Amino acid sequence: MPRVVLSLPLPGPAQAMLREAATVEVLGAILPAPEYRRAVVGADALLPQLRDRIDAAVLDAAGPQLRVVANYAVGFDNVDVPACTARGVLVGNTPDVLTDATADCAMALLLATARRVVEGDAAMRQGRYHGWEPDYMLGADVTGQTLGLIGFGRIGRAVARRARDGFGMRVLVHDPWLPGPLAEPGVSACGLDELLGAADFISCHVPLTAETHHLIGAPQLERMRASAILLNTARGPIIDEPALVQALRSGTIRGAGLDVYEGEPAMAEGLAACPNCVLLPHLGSATWTTRARMGELAAANVLAALRGELPPHCVNPEAAAGGPSPATG
Repeated sequence: MPRVVLSLPLPGPAQAMLREAATVEVLGAILPAPEYRRAVVGADALLPQLRDRIDAAVLDAAGPQLRVVANYAVGFDNVDVPACTARGVLVGNTPDVLTDATADCAMALLLATARRVVEGDAAMRQGRYHGWEPDYMLGADVTGQTLGLIGFGRIGRAVARRARDGFGMRVLVHDPWLPGPLAEPGVSACGLDELLGAADFISCHVPLTAETHHLIGAPQLERMRASAILLNTARGPIIDEPALVQALRSGTIRGAGLDVYEGEPAMAEGLAACPNCVLLPHLGSATWTTRARMGELAAANVLAALRGELPPHCVNPEAAAGGPSPATG
């Protein structure tokens, strides 16, 4: 039977789905690169996590029989897609199913940071709350404020709907990668500089590319309002994290809410000590339903490729034109 290598066990039915057509090997950890290369030798399919770097060395270590890399994520910046395409290896991802969960998480970060929820929780647990006072732990208004979205794909649009319909927020969007004109009620397109200067909350929803790496750095942070709150549920390297630490310390911006980090799982020095930053451990898609459905999509991508078909969520369909024959056994 074909051999499928998973880095980590998956919630839901994904592994049972795969075992109906393949031998499934679960590594049980994110391995260092040399160990991962040894582990994937002879694999017909890989089902990696975002922390697995799937580069040319991994593909060559796996061997010419490798048919598919089914990333357990909607993003695939950890996969060298051109290298896969050159070898006839299909690459799959898990779009759509995590849109609502991640949008909910972005709004949770927005509210928690604006209303200082984490600081308030710590004060209660540590016995530092001594009674109501008019000026105690004042936060930022949310209803009726301006939200700036950097990126307006599925998740960005879902956040816009929540902000506009639930909190009456004005929504500005900067997304030069949109294929056509913006046609969303209550949402206005603008340049990045205009958005940075006008928004009370700024939320990042772009993929990580060479163009978006450090899209938000010291110059962009300086353009924001001193009352602004920056949010990121996309990819950590979109924000220059040391520059963000300095901006939080100096009061250049009011606060930040992060679910992803530049050196994940590590954080930039000093970030954990910033009380005006809410920090989550990459929980954007972390609901039982969402993670199970992600596994189902990843498994479906693997099974389709092993049958010689195009995966239902394939990011490089051109790879189907070349490469070895489908795995059999």
